[in-house]
Amino acid sequence: MSTLKAVILDWAGTVLDHGSRAPMGAFVEVFRRFGVEITIAEARGPMGLAKWDHIRALGRIPRIADAWRAAHGRDFGDADADAIHEVFVPLNAQVVTLPEHAALIPGAAETAAWLRARGLRIGSTTGYTREIMAPLLPLAAAQGYAPDNLVCAGDLPRGRPSALMMYRCFLELDVDPAWACVKVDDTPPGIAEGVAAGCWTVGVALTGNECGLSLAELAACTAEERAAHRARAAWALRAAGAHHVVDGIADLPPVLEEIAARVARGERP
Repeated sequence: MSTLKAVILDWAGTVLDHGSRAPMGAFVEVFRRFGVEITIAEARGPMGLAKWDHIRALGRIPRIADAWRAAHGRDFGDADADAIHEVFVPLNAQVVTLPEHAALIPGAAETAAWLRARGLRIGSTTGYTREIMAPLLPLAAAQGYAPDNLVCAGDLPRGRPSALMMYRCFLELDVDPAWACVKVDDTPPGIAEGVAAGCWTVGVALTGNECGLSLAELAACTAEERAAHRARAAWALRAAGAHHVVDGIADLPPVLEEIAARVARGERP
C-alpha cells in the first residue's frame, strides 16, 4: 500500500447511517413546515450536495417549484432557501443522533483499523454542516471511527461537486499528489468532487443514498432485488466517474490493494 497516502471518506451512507436516511425525513418535514409536500424520492435526488445547495436544487424541481408558487404566490428563491436551511440544520442535527442513523455501517470500524495499520491517513468530507456534525462525531468515535480531519459544507466558498473540500483535505492531511489518494462516497456529487480533485474514486452502492435502504430492509431483499439495487446504484456512481464500485465499506480493502497496484504500475486516475 506504499503507493497510496490517504483515503477520504464520506459520512452518511458510506461510514454510518445505512441508506443515508437521516436527511430524508428532515427534508420532507422542513418543506412541509413551509407549506409544500415533497416525496422521499424527490428529497434524495440532490443528495451529496451541501444542504443549502440541496434545498435550492429541490426548489428548482418543476413540480416543487409549482407547489411553492401556489403556496406562496412567488417563485422559489435564494431567500427561501436561506429560510428553509435555518430550520433544517437544527432539525437534521437532532435526527442524526438517533441510534438508527448514528450507527456505523458494518465493517466501517474494521476498515478504518485496516487503513491505520497500513499507514494511510483517513480524511473526510460531508454535505453536512459543522452544526449537524458536532453531535455525531463523538458518537462515531465511541464506535471506533475517528478520521484525521473533517471538512464540512459551508467551510469553503463552494462544496461538491467542486474539488475545494478535497483540497482542504490534502492540506490538512499533508498528502499529495492527488493520484495517491482515494475518495469513497455513496453519491454522484461526492464521486464528482473526487474526480475534480484528480483522485481515484470508489462508489458505495448498497449502503448509501442510491439504494436508500436500512440494514434490515436490505437484508430482507431477495437476491434479484439486491442485484437490481446494485445495478441501479452502480450505474449512477459510474456515470459520475467512479473508478470502482463496492457494495459497502467492508469491501473496500481489496479494491484499495488493486488501486495501489495500478499506481505502482504507473497508472493514474
